[in-house]
Amino acid sequence: MLLGCIGDDFTGSSDLGNTLAKEGMRTVVYSGVPQTGAEPEVEAGVVALKSRTIPVKEAVSQSLAALEWLQAQGCTQFLFKYCSTFDSTPEGNIGPVAEALADRLSARGVIVCPAFPGTGRSVYQGHLFVGDRLLNQSGMESHPLTPMTDADLRRWLGPQTKLAVGHVPSATVFQGADAIRQALLAAEEPLLVVDAIRDEDLYAIGAAASEQPLLTGGSGIAMGLPANFRSKGLIGDAGLTWRGEQGPCAILSGSCSQATRRQIAHHKTRYPTMEVPAESVMSGEVTAETVASWILATTDLPLAYTSADPGTVAAAQDQFGREAVATRIEGLFAETAQLLCDRGLNRLIAAGGETSGAVVEGLGLSTMEIGPEIDPGVPAMRATGRPLTFALKSGNFGGDDFFEKAAGVLS
Repeated sequence: MLLGCIGDDFTGSSDLGNTLAKEGMRTVVYSGVPQTGAEPEVEAGVVALKSRTIPVKEAVSQSLAALEWLQAQGCTQFLFKYCSTFDSTPEGNIGPVAEALADRLSARGVIVCPAFPGTGRSVYQGHLFVGDRLLNQSGMESHPLTPMTDADLRRWLGPQTKLAVGHVPSATVFQGADAIRQALLAAEEPLLVVDAIRDEDLYAIGAAASEQPLLTGGSGIAMGLPANFRSKGLIGDAGLTWRGEQGPCAILSGSCSQATRRQIAHHKTRYPTMEVPAESVMSGEVTAETVASWILATTDLPLAYTSADPGTVAAAQDQFGREAVATRIEGLFAETAQLLCDRGLNRLIAAGGETSGAVVEGLGLSTMEIGPEIDPGVPAMRATGRPLTFALKSGNFGGDDFFEKAAGVLS
């Protein structure tokens, strides 16, 4: 294994796997830190954690354990993958994890770049944009777990870490890989927010980072990395093989992002849907058996979702507590996925990072193979050794018709 990656959630890890596979690396996504070694043909390994919103100490501990496993597989470069909307709080977890990894690897000039132009995320003058809006005006300011209220990545990251945060501006990035490399070497700050507004910028950043032990960012930052290994004769061009599954398909959504809300509204016009109110889950009125039975009795791509209205979610959090609501809903989706697959379902779509993580854990998936891209940032996936294809969609990703499109690619 050459490139070792640590993802702070499951959708982001599948997104990263998609990027690396498209660039020709043999890539496998692992659910949590594996207990055994990787297969020898794996060139890039992505350890998918569920560490985005857990306590800082736990996130750091899990990330360092993933690093140790990846080092044991022979990796020579490491990537800490987080969301392209930089989902975090003033306490973490991006800053503390990046700091711990940098310390363990004695890394300086560590790139911080969540840009992903293919999904409208760009970094300019150190600020993160979603489309033509600053991050804190994009809807992310209302995120129930990680409300993003400042688009200045330096200012948002600063309180999370003891390390100084610098900046490599677009004027340098536009000059290409050599100029970026010199900026990384010359910088006094251990962490460097790097501007990127185009795919060309990300390829240049990747080329500049060929000797960097550690990078951090969204999946876009990985676009230029495989070419570095290829230029050294360490990898070839891995072809993508894919085999879908026929049979029933269902959708589980726990996201209230704007993109997913549009997708749910679109899906309602054509297919059966079931809303699962948070208060009904908390009271025990709705259980995993309730949801699974409804899905299995319903044809034509059924969708079960928690409230798509952020205000409704916030009200339930105020009543029952944020962590209690999140834990119960994730548990509901994990058990529902398990019941569905035990009863013959072999295509599954999960929307939302926390929901996707719960589904993967509920199904006990340990290794996942990357298939064709459904929409930018979202690949089809296959459970190794099982007749199950699935998609893990970040709440913010995908077109309005994503669910229908995904079901087709999974078949």
